[in-house]
Amino acid sequence: MLKHSPEFVVRMAATPDDVAAAQRLRYAVFVEELGADGKLVDHVARREADAFDPFAMHLLLEDVHPHAPARLIGAYRLMDRDCAAKAGRFYSETEFDLTALRNSNRRILELGRACVHADYRGGMAMHRIWSGLAAFVLDKKYQILFGVASFYGTDLGPLAQPLSYLQANHLASPDLAPVARPSGAVAMDLLPEEAIDRKAAMVATPALIKAYLRLGGSVGQGAFVDHDFQTTDVCLVLDTAEMDPQSRKLYLAGGLQ
Repeated sequence: MLKHSPEFVVRMAATPDDVAAAQRLRYAVFVEELGADGKLVDHVARREADAFDPFAMHLLLEDVHPHAPARLIGAYRLMDRDCAAKAGRFYSETEFDLTALRNSNRRILELGRACVHADYRGGMAMHRIWSGLAAFVLDKKYQILFGVASFYGTDLGPLAQPLSYLQANHLASPDLAPVARPSGAVAMDLLPEEAIDRKAAMVATPALIKAYLRLGGSVGQGAFVDHDFQTTDVCLVLDTAEMDPQSRKLYLAGGLQ
């Protein structure tokens, strides 16, 4: 539990040290807490890194209070078409076919590697990093936000309710929908509609995915099992023009500093 009132600042990474700090935070969250691994994870330097990091933009959330236990307490990785061109593809394309999104001729932005320091979860930290993201999206005039979001675990049994609920109620339109690649694809309609329990589905859905849904987000076709990260992933899509007005107002509060 924090013993001080956080003083948040949201900004874009400006130096290699900023990116390294984000990778260390990601290591603490994804590797130490959740058991993820990967080819470029550096266990000696305690950094969760991959081949996309050098080409991406990194949004950072800091607690600048003098008694903050950790200055960098949140991070988001962002990639637009220019970033993807330099990297060779979007990160999501390792798991999902993005042909529909790429052909939409809309300004698209991939969101990924979202994480918040354990000491700051359940408070205003995620809201503040989202408001900073909103300011960036508005400034750059991005229209479609998308990215991989994860259910922890690769056993589909406990995920039958949430995956089936998403398939039945939040499927993206075909003109935007990503499609899970065959190498790791699993069907999401694991239960008949009459067997879906909305309450049980929401309880089993991670907070980040529920936040996207509240804003009007939808999911692509199929889920993808990621054995490196020990997750089952969906690809979320959010058309900023279709956001619920009340949610939009909340989302836009605050901003970059």
